[in-house]
Formats: sequence, structure tokens, C-alpha cells
Amino acid sequence: MYKRKSWREKLADSKGLPKVSRIEGKMSTRWGKGTMVVPAPLEVDAIMRAVPKGKLTTLDQVRAALAKKHKVNVCCPLTTGIFSWIAAHAADEAQQAGEKNITPYWRTLKAGGELNPKFPGGIPALKKLLTAEGHHVAQRGKKFFVENMNAA
Repeated sequence: MYKRKSWREKLADSKGLPKVSRIEGKMSTRWGKGTMVVPAPLEVDAIMRAVPKGKLTTLDQVRAALAKKHKVNVCCPLTTGIFSWIAAHAADEAQQAGEKNITPYWRTLKAGGELNPKFPGGIPALKKLLTAEGHHVAQRGKKFFVENMNAA
């Protein structure tokens, strides 16, 4: 019988990543020429974990840091987003198990400072965690954003 992996097991499973490859074919239309890295899940987690209290980052900044680390032109946005989601759920899982030192996933936002509704607890939990650290969250349409994100 198949047993589902825990979020922490998924985070630790690198599946042979990171992997650097040339940008070719249809991808070159969007990303141009050069090389791209598909990061390992723990690399994404490490950057998210390094964001100090009171500060914020975006997935675009995470991708830029990973591209710089691997000396490539771009970092895969799809896998970076998926791995940030896995890191967030692994941190939530660890916290529920009683661990204190978890990845502060609520400090990693989508482009423009948008809260990620797919992170554990959804928007209500993220708003609570961010306001507790001194950030102001505002609703614009159906989405929620950290106000004055660049000032943080």
C-alpha cells in the first residue's frame, strides 16, 4: 500500500536537482537566450528561511538569487513557485509537530507584494502573521497585498 510523503519528505527529495540547462525552443521566446536553473526544493527553502523578521521577499527575488547562485540567466518560475508552496507546508507541518525554528513562509510574497492564498491557513493566517510583524495588509479587488512593501 502506498503511503503519501509528508511535506517535509517532499521538501528533502531533490529528485536530482538543481539542474542547469540551455534555454531552447519555445522557452527562448519568453526567456531569451542563455541558461536556466531548475532549483532543488531545499535551495528555495534556504532563501525563504533567510528572510529576517520585519523584512519581506518575493518569489521573483528568490528566483533572482537562485539564478545568481548558479550563474545562469533565469531560474524556473514554475518549480520555484511549487517548491515555495512545499516549503510553506513543510514549515506548517513542522510547527504542528512542535518545532519552533521553522521557515517563515509568510515573508515570501508573490509579485508586487501579493499574499499567496495557497500558503497554509490562506489569507487570514498570512494577514495575522504579517501584521504581527508590523506590516499593513490591504485588499485590492479580490487580492491582498502588503502596503509599502519596498519600505520594509
